[in-house]
Amino acid sequence: MKASLYIVSTPIGNLNDISLRAIETLKTVDYIACEDTRLSQRLLNHFQIGTKLLSYHEFSDDTVADKLLSMVENGRNIALISDAGTPLISDPGYRLVNEAVSRDIQVIPIPGSCAFVAALSVSGLPSDRFSFEGFLPSKAGARQKTLERLKKAPQTLIFYEAPHRIIHCLKDMVDVFGGGREAVLARELTKTFETIKKFPLSELLAWVSSDANQQKGEMVILLKGYQVPEVESLNQEQEKLAKLLLEELPPKTVSKILSSHLGIPKKIVYQAILNLS
Repeated sequence: MKASLYIVSTPIGNLNDISLRAIETLKTVDYIACEDTRLSQRLLNHFQIGTKLLSYHEFSDDTVADKLLSMVENGRNIALISDAGTPLISDPGYRLVNEAVSRDIQVIPIPGSCAFVAALSVSGLPSDRFSFEGFLPSKAGARQKTLERLKKAPQTLIFYEAPHRIIHCLKDMVDVFGGGREAVLARELTKTFETIKKFPLSELLAWVSSDANQQKGEMVILLKGYQVPEVESLNQEQEKLAKLLLEELPPKTVSKILSSHLGIPKKIVYQAILNLS
């Protein structure tokens, strides 16, 4: 049979989550490409897998990918694994798989654990539509800009975050999405200190800030998608603001400004302004 590149999912914590097919594949391929050979060797030792490991990580250049794929073209079966979970999800495997496909190399998935899928399944948030956004930018300005772009996305939003940035990230989410947006923190999934908590964003931030233990480990953050406010008219404060703006601007302009600022449908704002006028 033609040699192939196997994309093999490994456990994200609990080693019992590995599939029988994954163990069989890792035992029978000629080589296993991995991010951290020391970490992956512990997994292989646990399941008595003697296959040789090869290093492939985010700092590997194109010559490493070419070497691995040339081995497949010459009849060697190779499995790609990540440090944990499903390869290509927030790891460098995309470059290798993309090149394999372009070279007409058969790529075979061996499915299994994935942190964001596991988190979504227990979050209690809508799962019919969701968007996995990976890691947000590390710099505050870029992170806030990305969140602003997602502010009115109607689907459930899913992020990975590093422990040393979790507080900054949650603060930015409160600023952009508002403290009332429903959120879930899924931390250390399948591990000893697994924690899954659902709060409004402001309460989640307060809870994580008050407990240093919640600022450690692998983290998934999930946010409920944007929902159009169910309002039929403006409240007193909003009407007061509308009256002030109407002193300087035409109704359509005021309607546009308030709709954008308050997140209320433009037709509702416009009708309220006409009533005021």
